[in-house]
Amino acid sequence: MMQDTQDAPTLAKGQIQLEQVAEASLHGSVLVLIQFDVCEEIKLDMLRQIVGARTLEQPSFKHPAPGYVRYQRPPVVETVDPLVLESGERLLGQIKYYDYGVLSVVFELPFSGDWDTLVGLGGRWVWDVDFVRHATRIAQERLKQAGPALVKPYPEWLSEDYFIFHLREVRGAPSAEELCSSRGPQIAQIVRGETAQLSDGERNEILQSRISYYPNDLAVIGWNAAFLYDSAAGAETAIQLLEYANSQLLEFRHYDDLLTRQLDGVYDFLDKGTGAFARWRLARAATKLHTVLLDVTELTEHADNAIKFLSDMFSARLYKLAAAKVGVPDYKDLVTQKVQTAEELYRFMMDQFNQSRAFILELTVVIILVIELFFFFRGKPF
Repeated sequence: MMQDTQDAPTLAKGQIQLEQVAEASLHGSVLVLIQFDVCEEIKLDMLRQIVGARTLEQPSFKHPAPGYVRYQRPPVVETVDPLVLESGERLLGQIKYYDYGVLSVVFELPFSGDWDTLVGLGGRWVWDVDFVRHATRIAQERLKQAGPALVKPYPEWLSEDYFIFHLREVRGAPSAEELCSSRGPQIAQIVRGETAQLSDGERNEILQSRISYYPNDLAVIGWNAAFLYDSAAGAETAIQLLEYANSQLLEFRHYDDLLTRQLDGVYDFLDKGTGAFARWRLARAATKLHTVLLDVTELTEHADNAIKFLSDMFSARLYKLAAAKVGVPDYKDLVTQKVQTAEELYRFMMDQFNQSRAFILELTVVIILVIELFFFFRGKPF
């Protein structure tokens, strides 16, 4: 009898846990992407040998696509130790190394629960948990070993973070339209990382940024988070394209900072004066600026061409939507404008230098002519 009494709390607790699992209406996972721009290029072949990592499989698409619709150089993937938060949540971890110098730390937490739990988790993770600090520590530790594979490492890293809430199963298996109609407010909260109810206007604006290929899949893209309703295989492409779009944003932010520093240096140099002899030093400054322009152009093309999917129209539309929401076109326009400004400055500096050189050459000819005339008349009797 005493034994039965002692076992009762244990049985009751187990029964509650079983009921909670049974009541779970959502099943999926939450992914946290923390990306760093660490160097100009990563030698992936060397990296595989150093860390023993594997090459990421090429993305699968919603429907058969040509063979060239793939990564030109697939990233290298390495598993890292799980991250345990202060709340006790245990997240699986991996690192992806991209050849254009971006490192992506990915944390994943399997999820089973209800909509309120998912909304609360999103609000807490997006704003309260410092994932960048955890990811920075992991990245620094791994790059100590991978250092020989890094080309021109940067002393300071730019970073971007992004959250993906992926549901594989929803009770009742609703269609995308049914899910937006019945759970639109919660989806909007998840994408914004808000626990408070949003206005109708804000909710409608968020849900306008949605895309579906089949009736039962859905992607709602925001600037700092995305909501996916799809199978694991179906969501694979969307996750990779979201990660790629954020890496593009990171690259263009780097180019924008680089060009800003170079242009500031040129303006400071020009403010010191452009006299005849000062212009002679313009050649070196112009050459340096032109070298930076060539580097930016090469690296931009390298990053732009990292993945090819334009013949897969749905993937192209998904990427275009994701890139627009995270701000890739805006930063790309900034970089383009600064490249044009730098090109105009380069031409101006070279024109000033050529004018200075022409002046020096003309002055030299005049001096030589004067010397020749001096010796010519000196040898003639008056």
